[in-house]
Amino acid sequence: MKINSSAVSLTVEDVPASAAFLTEHFGFQEQMAADGFVSLGREDAGLNVIYLRRGLEVLPEGFRDQHAAGLILVFTVDDLAGEEARLQAEGVEITMPLREEPWGERLFQVTDPNGVVIELVEWAVPAAK
Repeated sequence: MKINSSAVSLTVEDVPASAAFLTEHFGFQEQMAADGFVSLGREDAGLNVIYLRRGLEVLPEGFRDQHAAGLILVFTVDDLAGEEARLQAEGVEITMPLREEPWGERLFQVTDPNGVVIELVEWAVPAAK
């Protein structure tokens, strides 16, 4: 098998609100759109983010009324503190402040208008022993 591209599909109530958030604050661009559907991408992301409106028939019957939950959309970045400052300056609420985990992961989270959690991550370099 050869995988040509990857995407994550999230079911939300207000597709335009989530699309605008990812476009405005994370530099994604609309690649395809229709009523209740948008596919966003950026060349360096490695995947597309697709938003589908709840209730669409393209969704499996058991999923149609569910909302994207229990997942975190994660982007690894180089300048985590700079990204946090940029987002704050743009008026984005930081819903989990910058923290460092014992295994070397530094992260913070924001939440889009539909409740989708977006986490930015940077790996800390362990101190030399």
